[in-house]
Amino acid sequence: MLRHGETPLTPHKRFSGSTGSDPGLSEKGVWQAERAAEALAARGTVQAVVSSPMLRCRQTAEAVARRLGLEVRIEEGLRELDFGAWEGLTFAEVMERHPDDLNAFLGSAKAKPTGSAESLTTLAHRSGQARDKILARYPGKTVLVVSHVSPIKTLVRLALGAPPDAVHRMELSAASLCAVQYYGDGNASLRLLNDTAHLR
Repeated sequence: MLRHGETPLTPHKRFSGSTGSDPGLSEKGVWQAERAAEALAARGTVQAVVSSPMLRCRQTAEAVARRLGLEVRIEEGLRELDFGAWEGLTFAEVMERHPDDLNAFLGSAKAKPTGSAESLTTLAHRSGQARDKILARYPGKTVLVVSHVSPIKTLVRLALGAPPDAVHRMELSAASLCAVQYYGDGNASLRLLNDTAHLR
């Protein structure tokens, strides 16, 4: 799983979900996508590329797919969480404007960002469905999934069997790689988390 490269919002850690401005990659983000593409090409194991429909992910996925000679398949279920009224705001700004909603969100997987239709529980259901579709479509293959912080953290959490609030205890840098191996019996094994060695 590859988190998309930086956008103009990323360095400021602004909420950027599925209902915001849908920013593309910044110049640094393009560079990061190319470095990720180089690293994945060197590994030589990726057999398919699946991406969130958001522009930043599509651009990152296309950089990798070009290098590997593959097509990008879009999976709607991999889009970022809907952050509602928090879109474009920093954590501090949300804490100032919507403190009760933010504290509820941090305390319960069923709470939703202000004005959002989605909770982390909803996201887990959506991300799990996307994962199952990908596993069914590409049995036995190594698939690169290009997505966002919340869906990737959620898929890692589900692979570990960790509680919902575990997503608040993970750091995922822009253009970082995670790896999960899935087995035929339904079990999963986390192999890599927040790897940024290719960006050094």
